[in-house]
Amino acid sequence: MGATDAFPESAAQAGAGAGPSHPGGLLDVLGVAAVMLDAKGRITLWSPQAEELFGWRAEEALGRSAARLLVHPEHVELVLRLFAEVMSGGESWAGVFPVRHKDGSTRLVEFRNMRLQDEHGASYALGIATDQAVLREVERDLALSVRLVAQSPIGLAVLDTDLRFVMVNPALERINDLPAERHIGRHVRDALSFLDTDAIEERMREVLATGRPLLDDFSVGPTATHPDADQAWSVSYYRLEDANGRVLGVATSVVDVTDQHRAATEAARARRRLAVIADASATVGTTLDVGQTARELADVIVPELADLAAVDVLDAVLDGRRPAMRDRGGPARFRALATAAAGETPAMGAADPTGQLAAYETERLITRCVTEARPVLVTEVGPADRRHIAADRRGAELLREAGLHSYLAVPLIARGEVLGALSLYRTDNPVPFDEDDAVLAVELAARAAVCIDNARSYQSERRTALTLQRHLMNHRPPKPTTMDIAYRYQPAQAASEVGGDWFDVIPVAEDKTALVVGDVMGSGINAAATMGQLRTTTRALADLDLAPAEVLHHLDHIAGGLDPAFATCLYAVHDPQREECRIAVAGHLPPVVVRPGRPPELLDLPTGAPLGVGGVPFEQTTVPLRAGDQLVLYTDGLIETRDQPIDARLDLLLGLLAEPERPLEELCDRLLGELRHGNDHDDVALLIARVRGQDG
Repeated sequence: MGATDAFPESAAQAGAGAGPSHPGGLLDVLGVAAVMLDAKGRITLWSPQAEELFGWRAEEALGRSAARLLVHPEHVELVLRLFAEVMSGGESWAGVFPVRHKDGSTRLVEFRNMRLQDEHGASYALGIATDQAVLREVERDLALSVRLVAQSPIGLAVLDTDLRFVMVNPALERINDLPAERHIGRHVRDALSFLDTDAIEERMREVLATGRPLLDDFSVGPTATHPDADQAWSVSYYRLEDANGRVLGVATSVVDVTDQHRAATEAARARRRLAVIADASATVGTTLDVGQTARELADVIVPELADLAAVDVLDAVLDGRRPAMRDRGGPARFRALATAAAGETPAMGAADPTGQLAAYETERLITRCVTEARPVLVTEVGPADRRHIAADRRGAELLREAGLHSYLAVPLIARGEVLGALSLYRTDNPVPFDEDDAVLAVELAARAAVCIDNARSYQSERRTALTLQRHLMNHRPPKPTTMDIAYRYQPAQAASEVGGDWFDVIPVAEDKTALVVGDVMGSGINAAATMGQLRTTTRALADLDLAPAEVLHHLDHIAGGLDPAFATCLYAVHDPQREECRIAVAGHLPPVVVRPGRPPELLDLPTGAPLGVGGVPFEQTTVPLRAGDQLVLYTDGLIETRDQPIDARLDLLLGLLAEPERPLEELCDRLLGELRHGNDHDDVALLIARVRGQDG
């Protein structure tokens, strides 16, 4: 069983002066009987256990021949010969013998017989006996227990009530990486000092006090010879008691579950990685804005993968030029797009401010990452590494102060081109970056790089479309002599939807003024080009002083040969002499007339077909327009939204126009401020004309 059989008292307690100990319960289980015979074989002493084993009471057995009382007649001669040998030679005898019970049955009893001598020289025979069946059962149980403990793959230990080791099996020696002699007789806190022994002893004492087992208590920690490599165990604690209920100590079983723990840890890590990738798929690239995409990437990574993240893009990428980092040496010009940190940290001071343009020298790790188009992993950051991570000495000092201990830079690569780099820092997270982290970072960077490249392309197209549109439109239309005008053009927020709306104010013969607003269906550069051609044609037709319906007829014919071919348009001509305005509409929203002292009026005009449909006649309507009256023209970008009906939006427009009169410029700003939102996906053109009085 172990180094000592005196358990619950440990080997450390054995020796002189230790004092009496509590009796064990094994003899009670065996029911050992004691019988003493005189030299003639007569029973002189009879224990209570003997009465239980043989059935005879003491008064029935004392003074009688043991052979005649307990042995069958055919065995009497043999028993007497054995008795004589013990009494004459002084040799003890042991063996199993069939004994006659008082009830007539026969039982096999194991005997130990020995000769005793008193102070007068008289000899006696002492017989110690127990039921063979009970003894064999105890022997089998003991043998089985010994073999199970010795060969079990589960670590097993027994500790006394003072929590000192009494027994450990070979499996526990291997698990604790300690031989048995460094366990036995020692307290838990001394033998297993490399573990959290306070917690272990607290659990053991609770089990000793309550008797309730503690099962499958999971713990992680080092071993004596491998203090840097954590192992995992599932530990159970049980209170040990003897047959009389006396507490002997506590037993513990230990199962090494390191492999399962590592597998579960890896599985959990894999799930977290998948969650990060899923989060990135849902949250990175929600807009076609390069800066917003970079911020979304940094926010996904912190704090799940890094304590600090920075996204830097090559300046050439933002300028619309193709980067060529791998074909040249020298510094790389980066623009910082985003940084994110898990909390307050001096490391933020080492990162370039958002929007700042900086030249990174060739020895910097981020430059090497972009130049070589591969990740750069520094598992353990040292002083020399900090100088190559930070931009200058102050930045290196801030990184040291923040506790930077691990660094990872991965390139942002989209469609075979390196766009920039993602830099990751660990300061508070004690675990260094590893190859698995690099794989995850590369995956996230690749997804974000495509979004950044898309945003860059769309923003480039947006700039091109806006440039073309502004070039094709006069920023300051000529001021008519009879009207005050104010106007606004506001491009869509989405890059791919810029380019279709226009307005114009054109002087016509006899002090008349043509007011035009239109919207080319479609978007982008083609829509801007179509808008320019229609606008130029409209100005030429207006110079001929044609009727509005006739102007739309010619524009319809021209639009049929353009791409895109369809557009809505409203063409109005104000005649100050007649105090009227002739209006024709080609599928466009109706204008609003605001007259002094009267509610704004949405004109009810024939809608007409859009330009480019072909073969559909256009009608014109004459509307009174006198001094002080205002005519409000607009494109659908001012009114239409994705979450409100157009009637409600028109009512909102009329309500805003019904407010007290204000200068036209302020009125334009008021309408755009209330009706437009930051994420609107359509252009808007707004033109307000107010008829001057005779003295104006």
